[in-house]
Amino acid sequence: MQNYPKKTCTIEKLVTHKAMVKLVLNGQKTRQGRSGIYAYPGEEFELDGIRLRITALNQERLGDMDDAAAKAEGYESLTEYKNLILSMHAGMEWDEDALVWVHHFKRLG
Repeated sequence: MQNYPKKTCTIEKLVTHKAMVKLVLNGQKTRQGRSGIYAYPGEEFELDGIRLRITALNQERLGDMDDAAAKAEGYESLTEYKNLILSMHAGMEWDEDALVWVHHFKRLG
């Protein structure tokens, strides 16, 4: 296993919004970006009785995101993703150089 920093939150809090859970369960959402680490590769979690496994964890610059990455996050486009993130965090600006931890996952079984 790669030598990752210590977790900043628990895996149970990785995907919590009902709309995002639904997208994960129907296969439209396969990654979750967070400011910290919620899980390491190989860890498993459950959403509505469905098991999922973290398949990869990497750090990315917000400026390196594209429409494909936004779609994997569950959004139609990078513009939609940016607008939602900025609306959730009052006063936040989109910093192209900001780093996020991206948790990739897949449904088991």
